[in-house]
Amino acid sequence: MDYRVSEPGTSLPSGPPAPRRSGRLLRRVLVTALSGGVVAGAVLAIWPGLRTGVASAPAPGPRAHRAQLRAPAQAAQALTAVTAGMPATLPALTALIGEQEQRVRAQPRDAKAWAVLGTAYVERGRAAAAAADFPRAERALETSLQVVDEEQNLPALDGMAALSLARRDFTEAKRYAEEAQELAPARWSSYARLIDADTGLGDYEAVGKSLEKLMALKPGAAERPAVMAQAAAVYRNRGWREDAVAQLSDAAAAARTPAEQAAYLTQLGQLAFERGDLPDALRHYDAALRQDVDQPAAPAGRARTLAALGRTTEAVTAYRNALARRPDPRDALELGELYESLGMAKQARESYDQVRELARRETSDGVDDELVLGRLEADHGDAQRAVERLREEYDRQPGIEVADALGWALHRVGEDDEALEYATTATDGTKGGGVRSALYAYHRGAIESALELDGPARRSLQESLQISPVFSPLWSREAKSALAALGNPPDVAVPG
Repeated sequence: MDYRVSEPGTSLPSGPPAPRRSGRLLRRVLVTALSGGVVAGAVLAIWPGLRTGVASAPAPGPRAHRAQLRAPAQAAQALTAVTAGMPATLPALTALIGEQEQRVRAQPRDAKAWAVLGTAYVERGRAAAAAADFPRAERALETSLQVVDEEQNLPALDGMAALSLARRDFTEAKRYAEEAQELAPARWSSYARLIDADTGLGDYEAVGKSLEKLMALKPGAAERPAVMAQAAAVYRNRGWREDAVAQLSDAAAAARTPAEQAAYLTQLGQLAFERGDLPDALRHYDAALRQDVDQPAAPAGRARTLAALGRTTEAVTAYRNALARRPDPRDALELGELYESLGMAKQARESYDQVRELARRETSDGVDDELVLGRLEADHGDAQRAVERLREEYDRQPGIEVADALGWALHRVGEDDEALEYATTATDGTKGGGVRSALYAYHRGAIESALELDGPARRSLQESLQISPVFSPLWSREAKSALAALGNPPDVAVPG
């Protein structure tokens, strides 16, 4: 079932999507209306969908009727998850959105209902890769902030931080998370969002401080699995794989809902894939999908694992199914590279075109897709344009992912001395790049080889293949070829 943009309630914000940062204009429009005491009229003017609902929707059949009967329970479950900052299923999010739309129709000055509605849009947009939900979320959250201003509106601040993270706007995410943290210093989700924002900004010292504060909160049983999962993400980025696995395993065992358990099982699958344990990765992805068939990252992770196992026909089908359900440009790029590794040039070009189209759509809804577009251009398009894109992105958000991508793009245009600086940032734990990534190590090794630094290049390429000999259907093959070209290290005479 597709929950992206066609479910009841998504007609709420009619008209074209609002441009990014449209909230300031919306707030100025609302402030006049609200101060004049015409709240309902102002809200209906900005949200015409609230007046009309979905009058053209067809009458529900028996299956839809059964789903409607479950909707209140689903909405209640999603409300608990959304307000606590934890995963919820797509059907539950859709039910919650419909419920909150009805609530703001009846009570347009209910700031909490607007905040919950906006945050539910964010989570559905992220889960379904439906960025069209993000402008809806922004309008709802800005409405909430106008009814109750930022100094007191914790739910809306949390929602704005989540929205900014979903759009990869880490600077704005940090600002909102800090404001939320000031209002509620003991609330775990503010620290989690601050950690994600600082990770995207490359401020790993701040990440460490926030993690210490988060772990000192002693959360309750319901929140503890999510806190453990957040700690695992930090440990993974530091290269502490065993600690990350331990935290996630405990989180999955303690999770209270299928959606939450599926999220942690998926992350365990990702860790297993990254270390080259493919059977374990596949087992975790399959388990995640048994818990939640709509789990966002598991289908593409499963496809990635099948490709690494050499089950390429199954992998292609799995990628295509994943993209049909959740059209993510990053997954389309992976499928294109799988096609390219199989010599299917036409299909690869079509996938790369799909990356550009999906990124264009996301960008129109406020998502920063410069990283995926930079990676695409570096390897399959205009490498000089990739450098330009990624330089600008690194100036804004100098995280490890962007450092690696920029270094690789510079290598592709022959600027290897500068490329090595960024590749070192992405792979040197003293500079923040503690994550053990086979791809990053390969990039560094190829750059070192181009600079005729044979010893370091050999070590980096060996590390890449030791981390995972099948990290990519395209680039693991290149890593093996590059290592073979370097040959064995020269014999060194031992002093007599």
